[in-house]
Amino acid sequence: MTSFEKTTTSNEEAPADGHGKAGKAAAEKAILEAFGGFWGMVDTTVPGLVFVLIYTIKRDIHTAAIIALGLTVLLALVRLARRETLKHAFSGVFGVAIGAVFAMMSGDAKNFYLPGMLYTLGLAVVYVLSALFRFPLIGVLLGPILRENLSWRTRNPGRFKAYTKSTYAWGFILLAKSAILFPLYWWGDATQLGWVKVALGIPPFLLCVYLTWIFLAKAPAPIDVIAEMEAKEKAEADASGV
Repeated sequence: MTSFEKTTTSNEEAPADGHGKAGKAAAEKAILEAFGGFWGMVDTTVPGLVFVLIYTIKRDIHTAAIIALGLTVLLALVRLARRETLKHAFSGVFGVAIGAVFAMMSGDAKNFYLPGMLYTLGLAVVYVLSALFRFPLIGVLLGPILRENLSWRTRNPGRFKAYTKSTYAWGFILLAKSAILFPLYWWGDATQLGWVKVALGIPPFLLCVYLTWIFLAKAPAPIDVIAEMEAKEKAEADASGV
């Protein structure tokens, strides 16, 4: 059990409003890990940086795309060797591979970035719609990690509100990112698009994580439904004499 999970069941470690220092630190760590953490940022940023750097120097789409794809595969292998989750690494390899194929087949280096841009735009729309329909995606993603599952929807209105705010924040920030990148895709050149995309890789992500942490730090503590189920099963077992 993590330090955050313990704060949900002990009034001595964290106050009822969930503002304990241990709870905040663990919540921040959980949020970062849910979206890939440090290595997730590396997986999504470095290949694009390498592509635009090589293309700026050599003006060769094939060379830049192949080197970027090779680097992505190498990062995945490093994760495998370190026995870390490959979920974000595989998504990075898949995204870079599609971008590389698009760029090489079309002869337009800007198309290396198009799949990722479309993914970001689609994800932004999903975030906003999920919040509008009262099923905020951030809550769906973080609920299992924080052992509350979907209890926040019916039993914890304060967290429901925080998850809704967080989901809107992710959606609108990603929409703003798309509003900057797509005009460059249509009217700018490949190097302009590439460098701006690299510059917009990490800061928006960190802003989204920070806002999510702020909203959740002010929300009530999560209800540990896993602990509740375990306690219920233990009580039933004790009652039956098992």
